Amino acid sequence: MKETVSDFLVRRLSEWGVKRIFGLPGDGINGIMGAINRASDKLEFIQVRHEEMSAFMACAHAKFTGEVGICLATSGPGAIHLLNGLYDAKLDHQPVVAIVGQQKRTALGGSYQQEVDLVSLFKDVAHEYVHIVTTPGQARHVLDRAMRIAKAEHNVCCVIVPNDIQDMEFVKPPHEHGTIYSGVGYRPPQVIPEVEDLQRAADVLNDGSKVAILVGAGALNATSEILQVADLLGAGIAKALLGKTVVPDDLPYVTGTIGMLGTKPSYSMMTECDTLLMIGSSFPYSEFLPEEGQARGVQIDIDGRMMSMRYPMEVNLVGNSEDTLKLLIPLLKRKEDRTWRNRIESNVDEWWKKIEARAMEPANPINPQRVFYELSPRLPDNCILTGDSGSSTFWYARDIRIRKGMMASLSGGLATMGSAVPYAIAAKFAHPDRVVIAVTGDGAMQMNGMNELITVVKYWRHWSDPRLVVLVLNNRDLNLVTWEQRATEGDPKFDAAQDLPDVPYASYAKLIGLHGIRVDRPENIASAWDCALAADRPVVLEACTDPNVPPLPPHVTFKQVRAYTSAIMQGDSDSREIFRETVKQIFA
Repeated sequence: MKETVSDFLVRRLSEWGVKRIFGLPGDGINGIMGAINRASDKLEFIQVRHEEMSAFMACAHAKFTGEVGICLATSGPGAIHLLNGLYDAKLDHQPVVAIVGQQKRTALGGSYQQEVDLVSLFKDVAHEYVHIVTTPGQARHVLDRAMRIAKAEHNVCCVIVPNDIQDMEFVKPPHEHGTIYSGVGYRPPQVIPEVEDLQRAADVLNDGSKVAILVGAGALNATSEILQVADLLGAGIAKALLGKTVVPDDLPYVTGTIGMLGTKPSYSMMTECDTLLMIGSSFPYSEFLPEEGQARGVQIDIDGRMMSMRYPMEVNLVGNSEDTLKLLIPLLKRKEDRTWRNRIESNVDEWWKKIEARAMEPANPINPQRVFYELSPRLPDNCILTGDSGSSTFWYARDIRIRKGMMASLSGGLATMGSAVPYAIAAKFAHPDRVVIAVTGDGAMQMNGMNELITVVKYWRHWSDPRLVVLVLNNRDLNLVTWEQRATEGDPKFDAAQDLPDVPYASYAKLIGLHGIRVDRPENIASAWDCALAADRPVVLEACTDPNVPPLPPHVTFKQVRAYTSAIMQGDSDSREIFRETVKQIFA
């Protein structure tokens, strides 16, 4: 039997180490689907409900494994559906390759059904490499380049394969002028700074008396080195959202997340420090970093293009975080004066007391912080958490205390709604023996999470540990946007835009064969989590929470107070409730 181009592409993906493809079939990729079927012993196809979800899953696969994530879509509408998930991968610097079908070459340019200029469509999201296979002899180097560039640049690449090419016999390119012979394999180089730059950085850090460290996703493999540096310098460690698992939260000098959904200790540390060490982070909100001129700065990042983007650094070290820190540590001097560290630890201790007090404040019917507060000590060892974009992200960022060995992620750079459930599914396929917990709001759940529960139903029996818990905050409100309208625009809640249908999420889970738990009383939250985490199948835990509990920033500005007051004075439909809940949270 002849090997088609589709057979070759599937075989080549296997040679690159790919074991799983996320996608949805269609007639534009029939040839590729047939080849995957013939090679099902080597390559697993995961069927999703919507192509956007396959791109989310490919991105999450990359995040939770370090491998290239692969998504597959048919021509036209299927290809278009991929975009949001691919932009999630692009903005979070994840290696993803999208393989997309196209109409037959003879029809292109003729306004044929589902004909879309796919190269132009993907040119921004896959700007490092997007190419169409026009002859069988091209397939080899086009796929090889896409895989290699995705690995090398930590970005999205796209391979477009017309329908007629898929079924043609694969032939090696002839040994002649104008042909290319590519191979499989890529190993990242060791990237380290120059010795003199390391010494300059050490001098800056040694001179500082109040050192603050900020870590991001680029520091995920450098945990032990970061802790050594923090110990030597007497520093505190703040975390960008994608760096939540870089260091555990049970250390007394870890101040937690930073930014609008960050903690008061992180904010205080940045406003008071005289030296900033930023490691593997492109945290975008400069107003939460030291004021320009306040602190001397050192930055470590693998991408030289990101240097001094958020704060004017004195020393920029281009290199892998782990290797760079290993070279830097012998140059650092231990600070014997621990006054700064003691202040940080005191602030952190007070903050956790504040978090508990806020979580225990009564609300109608449930304070959302209480749901996360009760989950935190119950998190199984080595579990994986996936988050979404919305008010649930505030409580995920602040109330969840990460321990060593856990993994967690969400849509960071794009901050798109709808990432939690597809991320969780990808995490279960990557680590079927680990407990996965997705936290999301009802807006994101209605957007696409409910559909992907059907994917969970289809596959959960394949996982060695069936436990996947989806927490849904049912507050009947697009809550984060509601609060942003009040606090940034000074506008009251726009009920027609913000109110959501009250969907019975737990009942829906039961209807499709999963376990569902609905909790609407605070005293039942703990037992609900115990039940969910002990279940013999995936669970939807629906928590009926109060939309009027405010996700307060770590520092409230006069501008925000003025806008908030304006919203209330203009007759916000929840004015009395939000005023009462805000006062309770401020003084908890």
